Amino acid sequence: MPVNAKIIRRRVKSVNNTKKITKAMELVAAAKMRKATRAALATRSYAVLAREMMNKLSQMKGLKHNPLMKARKVENILLVLISSNRGLCGGFNANIYKKTIEQIKNVEKIAIQRSFGERINPSVGKKINLGAITIGKKGERIMKKLGVNVIASFHNFSDTPSLMEAAPIAKIIKEEFVKNNFQKVAVIYTDYVSAITQKPTIRQVLPISPLDLEKMLKALGDRSFEKEITDEKPIEFIFEPSPELILEQMLPRLIETQIYQALLESSASEHSARMMAMRNASEAAEEMIDDLVFTLNQARQANITREIAEISGGAAALE
Repeated sequence: MPVNAKIIRRRVKSVNNTKKITKAMELVAAAKMRKATRAALATRSYAVLAREMMNKLSQMKGLKHNPLMKARKVENILLVLISSNRGLCGGFNANIYKKTIEQIKNVEKIAIQRSFGERINPSVGKKINLGAITIGKKGERIMKKLGVNVIASFHNFSDTPSLMEAAPIAKIIKEEFVKNNFQKVAVIYTDYVSAITQKPTIRQVLPISPLDLEKMLKALGDRSFEKEITDEKPIEFIFEPSPELILEQMLPRLIETQIYQALLESSASEHSARMMAMRNASEAAEEMIDDLVFTLNQARQANITREIAEISGGAAALE
């Protein structure tokens, strides 16, 4: 069957236009990624110092009875799922979806309370109920698809989330936990490791536990600043007016900081995943254009050969 050169040229033009779009999207995502990455890295040293102060406070007697630090037998778990509003970001949402399913299937495991060395197991044979707060339209769809009750949903977040955007989420989490509607709160987000590596992660937010703060910090991709701090002499804290009052003010801020850090990590991961997806799309478009041009050249060569054969045959017939 002869190849229509006109159709191939139209196809080459179409793929080339698509390549221009994906290339532009790659550049935009790269710019947003750099901004989000800087924001995520900038808060990590603050998180380390917050952990140091938290450890000092937790060592003091009588402070573990704060409502936000109280470990209870788990009957209801609140999951905070951070995803994206849009697609075209490779396996970003698919990976967080897999992580969510994995955690829901093993809900008895995350229902175990570990705080200050104590372990509280859930009631044997009793169903663990789940609730969710979703950030991003994709996350809301995931939770509804899995049949989890969504108590709050947030969509209109900026490309680089601010602490003010994290505050309403932290407020809902705190209120639901203090009211004992949920005995455990965990956040599922994507940890930014590098531009090509992002890792879906789950971390406990409430009850506040130094162990989970330690895990969250260890999971951060760049830990160079941590070495600088831990190599120095232990920091001595003097609490005024009293540790109780400081703890009362600090713990809500610590919840905000954890949610804020998770938002920044997810934002950097999303833009990185989108940048790589658009880069792969541009490379695929380039390969497709090369194949189409090769096919077009073959078709042109075949047409030239056929015309030469027709001319030679016509000349031979006239002799």
